[in-house]
Amino acid sequence: MIRTATPDDVPVLRTMIRELAEYEKALDEARATEEQLTEALFGSRPAAYAHIAQDDATGEPVGFALWFLNFSTWRGVQGIYLEDLYVRPERRGAGHGKALLTELARICVERGYERLEWSVLDWNEPSIRFYRALGARPQDEWTVYRLTEEPLRKLGTGTGTGTGAGAV
Repeated sequence: MIRTATPDDVPVLRTMIRELAEYEKALDEARATEEQLTEALFGSRPAAYAHIAQDDATGEPVGFALWFLNFSTWRGVQGIYLEDLYVRPERRGAGHGKALLTELARICVERGYERLEWSVLDWNEPSIRFYRALGARPQDEWTVYRLTEEPLRKLGTGTGTGTGAGAV
């Protein structure tokens, strides 16, 4: 069963986010607090949304999808960017991940969104096989760039060095 997350789910969401970060070998980067997640998901201006996969028999949360809206200037419509998709290892293979993605695809179709996108680590072969089996295709010609911490602060405060900007 897939359902929309509620504020009561925040503690288990945070736990599963940390489990995912550990699997992705980046536990030290998973610093979001329950308060931050509550505000992001259920504050006056939600920045993200979440769905919970639960065991049909027990109702126990076994996975989640956390996502937000993006916008395609080429298509002229919003889409969904899936930030995290996680199913606890002992519950994988029972259809929870597919059910979560099916729900997000349903939302896209219902609302007229034309894209459901996400990133996957290049070493995560089980996930890559799963996504390909659903018909998803990698966008090999695109490379993700990210500014965080000191480089972000430098650029945001105008104290960056400005070297190597190229044609931008």
